[in-house]
Amino acid sequence: MMISPPPEPQDSPHTDAAGGRAHFLQVFLSQRSQMEALVSRRVGCRATAADLVQDLFLRFWRRPLVQVEELSTYLLRCAGNIAIDHLRSEGARVRSNEGWLPEQQDNQGSEPQAALEAGNDLRHVEAALRSLPERTRHIFLLNRIHGRKYADIAKAMGLSQSAVEKHMMRALEACKASLREPSPPRTPGKAP
Repeated sequence: MMISPPPEPQDSPHTDAAGGRAHFLQVFLSQRSQMEALVSRRVGCRATAADLVQDLFLRFWRRPLVQVEELSTYLLRCAGNIAIDHLRSEGARVRSNEGWLPEQQDNQGSEPQAALEAGNDLRHVEAALRSLPERTRHIFLLNRIHGRKYADIAKAMGLSQSAVEKHMMRALEACKASLREPSPPRTPGKAP
């Protein structure tokens, strides 16, 4: 006669983890297309969006389950955040590989003061970009960092090309304004 082990109580940690993972998988799969569409609109590439959503899945799958009130809403918010993180890291990579300002490329061996001023300018521009509305900042990054054309951005974001142009003008004005300092910039050869 074979004796089977007693059934596990319904509230055991093993059952909760398995049930939680099954619920997570079900919700994730039901939200996947929405998350990919959201990320794709932000980064401008479906393949990158699919990769980022897959990375998001792996992040959640490898760590203990987080108890949240509405998992589907939480996943969509996380997908939006992962798209923003991707755009930031891409922007940093492009800036480090190509240089942010043309003046920085010409003066690579220049004095430390010039490097300090360029760093200050960069911080001012980054602060100006962070203060922009999210849509304006996103349009600016798509155009200036990812090289997307206004028409492509307008189509991807469901805007008119004129609206994209207005967002870009706003972003460029903010960048220019951030570089206007109360003290005039130093000119070579003149004493401060």
